[in-house]
Amino acid sequence: MRSFLPSLKKEGRSQAATSTAFASAGHVRLNTRRMTDPLARIAAALERLAPPPPASADPLAHPAYVWRGAVLEPVRDFRPLPLDRLHGIDAQRAAMHANARHLADGAAAHDVLLWGARGAGKSALVKAVTGAVQHEGGALALIEVVTAQLDTLPVLFEQIAAVPRAFLLFLDDLGFDAAADGRALRSMLDGGAEARPANARLVVTSNRRHLVPREMIDQPTAVNPRDAADDALALADRFGLSLGFHVVDQDGYLAIVAGYAQAYDLPFDPVDAVGWATRRGARSGRVAWHYIVDLAGREGRALK
Repeated sequence: MRSFLPSLKKEGRSQAATSTAFASAGHVRLNTRRMTDPLARIAAALERLAPPPPASADPLAHPAYVWRGAVLEPVRDFRPLPLDRLHGIDAQRAAMHANARHLADGAAAHDVLLWGARGAGKSALVKAVTGAVQHEGGALALIEVVTAQLDTLPVLFEQIAAVPRAFLLFLDDLGFDAAADGRALRSMLDGGAEARPANARLVVTSNRRHLVPREMIDQPTAVNPRDAADDALALADRFGLSLGFHVVDQDGYLAIVAGYAQAYDLPFDPVDAVGWATRRGARSGRVAWHYIVDLAGREGRALK
């Protein structure tokens, strides 16, 4: 009998340990449920409180929008300059205005590339032309496209294709470090399956005439330099209307200042205006406008 006692004791201890283990497991499961249930309820409550994804703004209701990759957002305060206030770019102004009118009228119109000197009025002209066509009764709106979201352009095309309104899709200060980076945009302009709809045209501003650095065009190490140059130039060639903007001379700069000063009834001294440009190290429409802002501040005036 004694020989069996240790076995019975061991068996009893084993059963007790097993029971304890089952009890511990059940306790863990119970605690887990107690922990996860509140977390699940909190998560569900947060989902109910979270706002739904914003819907795109009505594409017929606003003069200008911003496209950030998913929805159209209305521009809060669209205030383009009057078209006749842009001086020194008469030929560019006339060509851009005529093309936008054609688009608003449902006629054939070009995609447009505005290239050249910084501060020469490229972006201001795009906005001013949009405002002028709207003032004339044209069914036209501006959509500024954030250039980091170019891959979402097909989504935008789908949203506006059936809208009874024309759109200028504005890509400001665009440039590519390599020719290959612009190939997707190239196919959207002409020749690709995802071409932009008939009621939309792209308007691109860039400091580079061909949207890529000059060294990307001149590649002496390329196997076939001509092929490399053609690939680099292919994107710029897709724009039917290419408008160059150049540095103005001193007389042109003073004419721009005079036009602004007359529009806002501000007296100005040409010597002072030239001194302002000299200190800035440039003569351009942007520098002229900055001078007018400074001049208005000195006169205690607001610009509206």
